[in-house]
Amino acid sequence: MKIMQALALTLFSFLLQSNVFGISIVYNGFECLNAVDTNDPTPKGTPVQSKFEVIEDAGDGVYRLSLTGGIPRFINNNHDVCIDNATAIGYSGIPTVDFLPQPLESINATAYFNGQELVIVVSSLYTDLSARRNPFSSFNTSLIFAFTNTLIFEFNPQASSFSLKKVIRNRGFTNTSGSTNSTTPFFETVLPSFNEEVQDKPKILTPLANIEFLLN
Repeated sequence: MKIMQALALTLFSFLLQSNVFGISIVYNGFECLNAVDTNDPTPKGTPVQSKFEVIEDAGDGVYRLSLTGGIPRFINNNHDVCIDNATAIGYSGIPTVDFLPQPLESINATAYFNGQELVIVVSSLYTDLSARRNPFSSFNTSLIFAFTNTLIFEFNPQASSFSLKKVIRNRGFTNTSGSTNSTTPFFETVLPSFNEEVQDKPKILTPLANIEFLLN
């Protein structure tokens, strides 16, 4: 126990130093077969790496990270694990610059590490790019989903790895539809939590499989 505590303190002290940039944790897996269905953890044969890299030390154990590759996707009571590189990273776009939103290759995340537990929060926006104008001046905006994933890890000093213990996942939803010929020109749907049904609660997920992120 004393050896493990000493190793944990060594890593914690190292991370508290100024030269933390480039430190990363990685998990090697396979892309999800169904990219956008967060309830389907079936992997396909395409290898991908989930990687969190430190880009800023904000002090007091808080770090800004860059996520590439996506995050592990799993559901309760199922051993399957795939890496979600679609909804976990999502889209971004400014009309005057990008015309349409574009899928991102990486996204920022925020972490807190106390030497034993690591908590990472990732927020992303995913769109189906389905915006359209119909006859008689009716219209619909794209379906836009706001995802927040909170990953809770336990540090394993002997293996220099972080074991994923829990994921708290929430999906919000926004959409606008209407008609310029209507007395009510548009309707807005805004749902902070829409995981399985309207106004439900965030999901708390526990992996059955061992998901280890190795320290690089």
